[in-house]
Amino acid sequence: MIQRYAQEHNFTPNIIAKDLRNTKIKPKKIIAIILPEVVHYYFATVLDGVEEEARRRGYKVFVGQSHECYEEEVELCRSFDEIRVSGIIVSLAKDTKNYDHFLELQKKGIPLVFYDRICHGINASRVVVDDYNGAFNAVEYLVKTGCKRIAFYGSPMHMEISKNRFNGYKDALLKYGLKYDSNLTRICDNREDAEKITPELLALEERPDAFFAINDDTAIGILRAVKKKGLKVPKDISIFGFSDGFRSRASDPQLTSVNQRGQEVGREAADILIKEIEGILPAEKVNKRIVMTKLVIRETTK
Repeated sequence: MIQRYAQEHNFTPNIIAKDLRNTKIKPKKIIAIILPEVVHYYFATVLDGVEEEARRRGYKVFVGQSHECYEEEVELCRSFDEIRVSGIIVSLAKDTKNYDHFLELQKKGIPLVFYDRICHGINASRVVVDDYNGAFNAVEYLVKTGCKRIAFYGSPMHMEISKNRFNGYKDALLKYGLKYDSNLTRICDNREDAEKITPELLALEERPDAFFAINDDTAIGILRAVKKKGLKVPKDISIFGFSDGFRSRASDPQLTSVNQRGQEVGREAADILIKEIEGILPAEKVNKRIVMTKLVIRETTK
């Protein structure tokens, strides 16, 4: 009867509780964070911000990587549920389109806070950067420095950040009377693909005179391809990235980029989650915060 009841109510054993069953040690306050990739500079800075805020508030942080894989994301949610974390901070994997694993966590009363790649399929708190304005301001800068054919490299359009940055790109062109050209738009969000795709655009009769990329890694791939073609940056081609990580300062020439302020995103996400856990913020209410971006002008733009 007990086993049947447990199955009917989706019971999972509390691993921490089992380990502490015969001890006098009290379980510690624990939150978890799911990162698409810890090697990505932006996600690493978000983690740094989460750990800083959590430590200040007396919480431990468990970290998991989805490696941009939906199945691994689901497994991480299951594992964090088993160890009874107090709440989870998460950025969606690129291929996540089904949100049942998050809905299940909510049914069990586990607070969720999304950051960067947010989930519109469920009501949950979120922290995002102003992707639209970051992209708009970057493209506006390119236009004001004389660029007229600006290419856009983005992530798959089911992702909210890609839609917002693409809309910022298009609206900046519109503001200055520049016609949007779909031939200058590519789904490309990594260095390897950027190196392969960019020569195609550079071979156009009317080639781009600037590129705006969804992240710094992609922008550096563009930079490598442009240099291999013997073109000068920024004399012939201007390049604008998004993240402002270490690579932007290590590239030659140094990369102009949009600073996402990842540490602030992490601190805000941890603050919301802990306040929901402790009842300071109502868990049933969607709490939203926006972190402002800023342009960091370096050597790949005029």
